[in-house]
Amino acid sequence: MNNLVFVQKDVPYTDSLAIASGGNVEHRAILQLIKTHLDDLQEFGRVSFEMRPFETNGGVQKVRICRLNKEQATFLITLMKNTKPVIAFKKELVRQFYQMEQFIQTLVETRQEFPLLTANIKLLHDNPKPYHFSNECDMLNRIVLGKTAKQFRAERGLDKKQSIRPYLTEHQIKQLEVLQKVDVGLLVAVPEYEQRKRHLEWYYAKMTGAIQRVG
Repeated sequence: MNNLVFVQKDVPYTDSLAIASGGNVEHRAILQLIKTHLDDLQEFGRVSFEMRPFETNGGVQKVRICRLNKEQATFLITLMKNTKPVIAFKKELVRQFYQMEQFIQTLVETRQEFPLLTANIKLLHDNPKPYHFSNECDMLNRIVLGKTAKQFRAERGLDKKQSIRPYLTEHQIKQLEVLQKVDVGLLVAVPEYEQRKRHLEWYYAKMTGAIQRVG
């Protein structure tokens, strides 16, 4: 099944075209369902409409679509008849909303701790996955802190969404910032994860040795 859930400004959403396609229902039927229950849907936030261009044999045309947040989409699919394709679609929509929320959480966390890395990962991958971000963050944190950010929070009783940066020493922050810059270059030059990790571990050993000698 195609992508059903998208993200804009760290907020997941779906739209009427995705729902129609996923549930094997005519788009106009979904729009009519939205129109009939618009007041109910807007209890979960403003329902927005837009005109989207699409290619046809006769040239470019525009179709009116509706964007829906998670709560609106969840309510809407309860109104759809439970045919076999619709049931499969409903399960997949729930699954994709969950996956997108996990992706957004990872993205926000990475952006807080490693802004340069986040920007370059998004440039390198047309459709970045959560692990593209979490693998790099975990690697850098393990090298400098000896543990992942998740483990660091658990040890200190921090909220899972809380940045660990305020709890690091000045030395640790400096080391992470330096390694982040090195990793940005290695992402292109050394795409293989384990090889890149060895490069960073070697660089960290040299860097900390130099810091200790200076200190």
